[in-house]
Amino acid sequence: MKRGNKRIIAVLTLMFVVLIGTTVFGADEEAKYVPQLFGTFWALVPPLVAIALALITKEVYSSLFIGIVIGGIFYSGGSFEGTIEHVLEDGIIGSLSDEYNVGILVFLVVLGTIVALMNTAGGSAAFGDWASKHIKTRAGAQLATIALGCLIFVDDYFNCLTVGSVMRPVTDQQKVSRAKLAYIIDATAAPVCIIAPISSWAAAVNSYVPADAGISGFQLFLRTIPYNLYAILTLVMVFFICFTGFDFGLMKKHEENAAKGDLFTSGGDEFEQVSEDEVNPGGKVMDLVLPVAVLIVSAIGAMIYTGYLGGAKDIITAFSGCDAETSLIFATMVTIFFMMLLYLPRKVVDFKGFMESLVEGFKLMIPAITILIFAWSLKGIGDAMGLAEFVGGIVGENASASIFIPVVLFAVAIFLSFSTGTSWGTFAILVPIATGMFAGNTSLEMMIISVSAVLAGAVCGDHVSPISDTTVMSSAGAQSNHLNHVSTQMQYAAIVAGVCMVGYIIAALTKIWWLTLGISLLILLAILMGMKIVLSKRQAA
Repeated sequence: MKRGNKRIIAVLTLMFVVLIGTTVFGADEEAKYVPQLFGTFWALVPPLVAIALALITKEVYSSLFIGIVIGGIFYSGGSFEGTIEHVLEDGIIGSLSDEYNVGILVFLVVLGTIVALMNTAGGSAAFGDWASKHIKTRAGAQLATIALGCLIFVDDYFNCLTVGSVMRPVTDQQKVSRAKLAYIIDATAAPVCIIAPISSWAAAVNSYVPADAGISGFQLFLRTIPYNLYAILTLVMVFFICFTGFDFGLMKKHEENAAKGDLFTSGGDEFEQVSEDEVNPGGKVMDLVLPVAVLIVSAIGAMIYTGYLGGAKDIITAFSGCDAETSLIFATMVTIFFMMLLYLPRKVVDFKGFMESLVEGFKLMIPAITILIFAWSLKGIGDAMGLAEFVGGIVGENASASIFIPVVLFAVAIFLSFSTGTSWGTFAILVPIATGMFAGNTSLEMMIISVSAVLAGAVCGDHVSPISDTTVMSSAGAQSNHLNHVSTQMQYAAIVAGVCMVGYIIAALTKIWWLTLGISLLILLAILMGMKIVLSKRQAA
C-alpha cells in the first residue's frame, strides 16, 4: 500500500514537472501568437460590454466576468480550450501574479485592518462624537471631508480609504448620503494627486516621459499643473456643490433620501455588518487621529527613503523616483505596530480583539479586492488584444491639425481610461505620443498643453469608469454601493469634461495658462449658477 502511494506520488510529481516544463519551454511560442483581431475595434468590445452590462444590470461582478470571457473568446478565435486558458492564465492568474497588483492587494488588506482596528478601539466613533459637537451642518461635514482629501495628497489609494474611514461617522451624523461621500472622496483623490508634485502620480508621469522630449519628466509635470483643467475644475466644482448645497440629477435623489434617514438609497445591505458594530465606550479621538498621522508621516518618509535608495540627490527627485507601492505597505505595517502600542497597554482593545480585527479588515476589503482582480484581468485581456495599439493609431491619424491636438488627446484619453479603468496605463500609452508630436522643441508650450490634456483626460476617464480601481476604492472607503457611486458621479464629471473641451481649444489658441484657466473657471461657474437658478425655479413652480 505504501509502495502504491509512493508510485502515485511519483507519477503525479512527474506530471507536474512535465507541465511546468511545457509552460516554461513553450513560452516563446505563446509569446509569438497574435490574435486575428489584434489592434482592431474588437479590442474595445470586452471593456465596453462590461461597462454597459454594469450600468444596465447594476451588478458589477458578473458584468466584469462576462467582459473577460468575451475577451478570451476574441483572443482565442473561438477556441474553447484557448478561451479558458487565456481567461485564467493571462487574465485572472496573470493579474494576481503581477508584483505591483499583489502589492496593492496587500496594502488594501492592511489598510482595511487599520480601519477595523480604529472602529474596534472606538476611535472612529469618538471622532464622530467630537466632530458632531464642532461640525453642526451638512455643508460643514462635506467641506471638512474635502479639506482632509486635499491634505492626503501622497497617494490616491491611501486617500480613498483613509478619508472614508475618518469622515464617514461625521457625514452619517449630518445625513450626507454615502453616494455623496464617495463622490467627495473620489473628487479629492486622483484630481489632487495629479496636481501634487509630491505624490506617487508625479513619479508615474515622470517615468513615462521619453528622454528625448527636450524637458525632464519632473519639470514637464510641474508645467502641466496650471493646464490640468479637469483636476482643478473638479476641485472647484466639488467645493461649489458642497458649499452651496446644490445637487442635481441622481445625486439629488440620494441626498433627499439621506435627509430622511436613508443613507444608501439602495445596496445598503452590503454594509449592514460593518454599520452595526458595537461602539467601544473607551475610545478617544486620539485613537483615530494619531494612527492617521503616523500613516501619513511614515508614508512620506518611506517615499523619500526609497527615492534616495534609487539614487536621488534631493527631496524632489526622491519623490519622483520613489517606490510608492513598497512605501505604502511599509507605512501601513508601521501604523499597525503603532496601534498595537497605543491600544493594548490602555486595554482599549485586548489581544484577542486585536487579532480578530486583522480578519475583519480583510473581510471589509473583499468586495473591493474582487472588483480589482476582475478589473485588472479585463485590462490584461485588453492589452493582449492590442487595445493600446488601436487607440494609438487613431490618435496618430486624426490629430494632425495642431490647434485640435490637445482636445483630441483629451477625448481619446477619456475614452481609453474609461474603457480600461486605468489612468496610469493611459499615461504610458499617450504621454510618449503627445511628446513625440513636438520632438525637437518645435513648440514646448504646445507639448506641455498636450501632455496636460492627456493627464486630465486620463483622470476624467478613470473618474467615471466603473472598473477603475480608484473608483472602486472610493466606494469601499465611503461604504457606498459601487454602482450608486458611479451613476451619480458620472453626471457631475460630464459637466466638467465639457468645459475642459472648450478650455483646451482656448489653450491651443492662446498658449497662456492663466487666461485658459480663468475663462474655463468662469464658464464652469456660469453653468453651475445657471443650473441652480433654473432648477430652483422649477422646484418652486
